[in-house]
Amino acid sequence: MEYGSIEREIHVDASLEVVYEVISSPEHISEWWADSAAVEARPGAVGELVWGDRVEVVPITVVNADAPRLFSFRWAYPDGRADDSANSLLVTFELTPSGTGTKIRLTETGFREMGWEAAKLEEQYRDHGAGWDIFVPRLGEYLSRLVSSR
Repeated sequence: MEYGSIEREIHVDASLEVVYEVISSPEHISEWWADSAAVEARPGAVGELVWGDRVEVVPITVVNADAPRLFSFRWAYPDGRADDSANSLLVTFELTPSGTGTKIRLTETGFREMGWEAAKLEEQYRDHGAGWDIFVPRLGEYLSRLVSSR
């Protein structure tokens, strides 16, 4: 296996603007992904994703916030602190109009650049892939509920 990038794609019946809000706003991120989130949707903003009662706290740094088409951030810093000089993984959400809805394309890259030994690289790649297999469909389900309630 190459372990270069993870890609997931779904179509949702929601506008670009609504989808962008859901992938970039803490109050929405906590509905489909992390238990809580704190981040501003602006390049350079440093925030965090939290699971459990702060059992796992992961820093993120926004790289691109081009509403309503593109949102990306870095995470999985080696020492657990946001650090521009360290290798980290890049998650990118690309939003494209598609019919009456939006195509969401998620890409996560940087696995090989982390410097992990082969077994850890494979483990992290598989863990992240399995995670996105859960959370991308959850994103779609949350968007469906949100749009139907508006």
